[in-house]
Amino acid sequence: MARSTSATKRLHIAALGSSFAAGPGIPPQINRLAHRSGNNYPHLLAARLDADLTDLTVSGATLNNILSEPQGSYRWSTFQPQLEGLPADADIVTVTGGGNDMGYIGGMMTEALKGTFFGYVLSWLIPVKTQVLPTTQEVAQRFIAVIDAIRKIAPKSRIFLVEYFSLLGPDTRPGIDVNLTEEQIRHHQEVAEELSTAYRLAAEARPDCEVIPVHKGSRDHGLGSKEPWVEGFSASILWQGNPFHPNLRGMQAVADMIYEKVKHGDGSSA
Repeated sequence: MARSTSATKRLHIAALGSSFAAGPGIPPQINRLAHRSGNNYPHLLAARLDADLTDLTVSGATLNNILSEPQGSYRWSTFQPQLEGLPADADIVTVTGGGNDMGYIGGMMTEALKGTFFGYVLSWLIPVKTQVLPTTQEVAQRFIAVIDAIRKIAPKSRIFLVEYFSLLGPDTRPGIDVNLTEEQIRHHQEVAEELSTAYRLAAEARPDCEVIPVHKGSRDHGLGSKEPWVEGFSASILWQGNPFHPNLRGMQAVADMIYEKVKHGDGSSA
């Protein structure tokens, strides 16, 4: 399926989600407030399918920001709930979320930063508040609410739930490839598994959706691998703006996964 059924209508893709869809730090940055790249997977997929694209992704978004809650940004700007911009004629809707709900990347960054002298001092000066995070089942319910809302707005769309990348894979060495201990790595791998489970539970509850298994597909491309699809944690990457986030190769890989599903998939849930 490279085009919509109408001979006069181009395929229309709409992208919803957080930074793992938006692409912070990947040039070109076409919306700096959203930290959104023109080479994120929605743009790469749209180019490959010769499709129109409505990219609503915003770095830092939770599933509630996609659904109904405005999202504050720096410089006193606010993004309205992403679903408010969803076009009714969307043929394909991609959704990447849940990581910020579960404190996945934020937790990794906090611990990695604490492992540096600067971060250690900062942690004493500015204590991090303890957050009560939702359970896996609660995150799945948020996904389901987003899916149901998409169905109301764009009833003919094909919905893809695009998972987060695996950052910490079998090649990741504590203290070498990442500024985390072995115990911390295991903890964040468990969080990643729980997030993947939330995707699966949502797709089981709404079987007309399809999961793009990025978590499993990227496991051999984590930090320390021969071809990582994600960036690590260093001063230069912090300056670049995407520590512990996908790089261009990762975005290309995800665009390829979705393209193959669109072109050859049968529409069943993954």
